[in-house]
Amino acid sequence: MSEAEEDVLKNLRRVIRAVDLYSRKLVNETGLSSPQLICLRQLARNGAMQSGHLANAVNLSAATVCGILDRLEARGLISRQRQKDDKRRVLVDLTSSGHRAVHEAPPALHDSFLFKLRNLPQKQQAEISKTLKNLVSMMAADDLDAAPILVPGQAVSSGPGTKS
Repeated sequence: MSEAEEDVLKNLRRVIRAVDLYSRKLVNETGLSSPQLICLRQLARNGAMQSGHLANAVNLSAATVCGILDRLEARGLISRQRQKDDKRRVLVDLTSSGHRAVHEAPPALHDSFLFKLRNLPQKQQAEISKTLKNLVSMMAADDLDAAPILVPGQAVSSGPGTKS
C-alpha cells in the first residue's frame, strides 16, 4: 500500500470514528440516537407533521422514520394523532417531554462542521464536494439513502430489520 493510499484510509477512518464517538456521547447523555434527535428537532422546528413528510424532511426512508417514531412514542417524546377528517392521515407531534429533550440535547456534530465548511472559500467547498462524490462512487455507495447529517449507521436504505 502506498503512503497516499494509507493516508486516505486513515483519514477516512478518522471521520468515521468522529461520527461514531459523537453518536455514543449523544446516546450516553440523552438516551437518543442521532436519527431520533434529528426527527425530534425537525418536529420542534416545523410543528406537527405527517410521518411521510417528516421522512422527506430528514431524507430518510419512511420505514426508517416509522421505526424511529415507534421508539420515540414508547418513550413519551412524541404523540401520533389520527385526523378526524381523514383517518388515513396521522400527525406526529412533540410532547412536552419531547420539547424538553430537544432543548437539553447537545448541538449536532454536523452543526460545527457546517460552520467551518461555510467559512471556506466557495472554490474549496466545491473541491471538497467533488472529492467526496468521487469517494462515494469509488465505494459503490451512489445509490445508498443518506440524510444530509453526520449519523453513523444510517447511510443505507432501510429495509426489514433496520433499527435506528
